[in-house]
Amino acid sequence: MFKNILVPLDGSHLAEAALPIAASLAHIFRSSVTLLHVIEQDAPMEKHRDHHLTDAKEALEYLAETAKRFFPKAIKVIWHVHTAPVADVSRSIVEHSTDEIRPDLIILTSHGNSGMHDLIYGTIAQQVAADSGTPVMLIKPTEAKSPFELNHILVPLDNESIHDQALPFAKKIAKAYRAELDLVCVIPTLGTLSGAQAAAGQMLPATATAYLEIAEEIAHDHFQVHLDEFQRAGIQATALIARGDPSVEILKAAREQKSSLIIFGTHGRVGMDAFWNRSITASVARRLDVPVLLIPLPS
Repeated sequence: MFKNILVPLDGSHLAEAALPIAASLAHIFRSSVTLLHVIEQDAPMEKHRDHHLTDAKEALEYLAETAKRFFPKAIKVIWHVHTAPVADVSRSIVEHSTDEIRPDLIILTSHGNSGMHDLIYGTIAQQVAADSGTPVMLIKPTEAKSPFELNHILVPLDNESIHDQALPFAKKIAKAYRAELDLVCVIPTLGTLSGAQAAAGQMLPATATAYLEIAEEIAHDHFQVHLDEFQRAGIQATALIARGDPSVEILKAAREQKSSLIIFGTHGRVGMDAFWNRSITASVARRLDVPVLLIPLPS
């Protein structure tokens, strides 16, 4: 599934939090790994108290040494430094992804205040996920921990069948790691509806209540189909239908299940502020230290 994994690095120890996960996935799926450093225009001399890589030769030496530290010899690791200084690091990552490296997965850490800055709250992950059309895994900034363990995978779904397109990824990862797959669908209550739906609920509360009850019944049937499928595939799976605010309930499910990974199907598009500022995906990613895998869906 993941034949080529791309890991952009800036030289900091916090960015290296992505490497144990990359090594684990590469081992499980027999993937190759590409380590990428983009020379940033007017880059600071330090990043997170680490010496920042501003010289191409130094960056190449760092990537080579990092490959030896984090990856066994059985895993093919190559490294590349984009030597021409660029102001837009995200654009450069996307261009390398689509034109040269063509990875099946990009792993990004969410740290920094320049260049590879604020990946969850800012623009780089948004641009990479949307423009490259490649699955992106977001990792919170921590000291690199090895080995990476994956026991429970949480997949939030709704009643739109298009989001089921994230399930093949979840199924393959769960089977490879022998992890349990936990599905969750959150049906709003009248009090947690927003926007036009909230206005309609206030005007026609009985109709809105009936609609939400039907949505819950559909979700039950929907989940049963998936549970039967997973049972046939030999994958342990659970399904939860909750009522309330989606972000709150997904966070609750992730904590109760002790999820190791959350997989979202997402329609991230550059310039759509709602995706990062008000979306369920961003809200959950901000509040958990668990890796989040974004699967781009058709617009």
